[in-house]
Amino acid sequence: MGKKAKTSRKGKKAWRANISTEDIDDFFEKSTKDALSGGSLTSAPTESLFVIDKSQDLSVKKKIEKKREKVLRVDSMLKKNPFVEAVPSSKQKISKKKKKEAFKAEDAPKDESVPDSGMVLMWGDGGQHGRKARQVSKQSIIPAVEVEAPGCSYNPSFESHQDSLAQAVAEEMQKAYKIELGPQPVPLTVMGEVVDEDDKYFIEADDGSDDDMNEDDPAIEKRPLKTKRVTRVELNKRARKKELHKKEAEAKKKQELTKDIDNLPDILQEIAKEDEEKQKKHLRKAIAKQERLKACPPRLGKYKFQPAPPQVLLSEELTGSLRKLKGCATLARDRFKSLEKRGLIPPSAKSGRK
Repeated sequence: MGKKAKTSRKGKKAWRANISTEDIDDFFEKSTKDALSGGSLTSAPTESLFVIDKSQDLSVKKKIEKKREKVLRVDSMLKKNPFVEAVPSSKQKISKKKKKEAFKAEDAPKDESVPDSGMVLMWGDGGQHGRKARQVSKQSIIPAVEVEAPGCSYNPSFESHQDSLAQAVAEEMQKAYKIELGPQPVPLTVMGEVVDEDDKYFIEADDGSDDDMNEDDPAIEKRPLKTKRVTRVELNKRARKKELHKKEAEAKKKQELTKDIDNLPDILQEIAKEDEEKQKKHLRKAIAKQERLKACPPRLGKYKFQPAPPQVLLSEELTGSLRKLKGCATLARDRFKSLEKRGLIPPSAKSGRK
């Protein structure tokens, strides 16, 4: 790109013709724009340029709240069922700051001058709101140490000893009868009779003849089924019959409805009786469950709880003296069975010592 040619500036005319006037034109354009837009911003005061907007955009806020309050059709259907807890489609996000404020509000001490209720906590909460609640195990109905029957003593009376002995014998006999009368196990091998060589030929011949007879039998062959043509008269008759059955069903339904309305007091009495029976049945079930829990614990693992046999001495083993009593190491086993019975540990498989 070549250099710009120099112009002559000797006289006034040459000076005026060749001098640049761009800055003057820009100033005039800017001044005209400022005049049209309301004045120059450089000369305007700060209060007119900047304004603090203290008003809230209520329309947008209302729209957002309305959108959040909108319930889907699925949630509305689940709300009708009291046994199903509906899961909300969208959850409002809570910031960490709001969570901290909520925890502070919970941990803040309440005014003791005006108590909320008559009950007052003795030890207080101890600031455990934000932490996970500690799981407290349910207390078992079965006591930790069970007292045996009087007949299991080392020096029992004759009657109590005979009662405990009879109970132990009855339990053993019940186990034996259960094994004897129970279902027989499926045998692994089935014993059969030995078949002679001559009988084998007869069996094979019988099998072959049956197959040949089945193949040659013409009755088994498929035959073409002839379809009977239904006339218009038959179709009209069926339509009339169908309409007649429909009318009879409607009349019968109306008759049953009027009968139920007449027998409304009896129906109410029956409903009340059924409700009473259901309550009694529920009470019986609850009592039976309590009794069952006293006898054996709930199922915790793979194996069922097997109660230990009663520790009853035989008649010839009774000495009447604690010094002559035969020692047996059953204390650890008794404690282990107690833990299993109370449901603190799952029952284990019975393993004999080799």
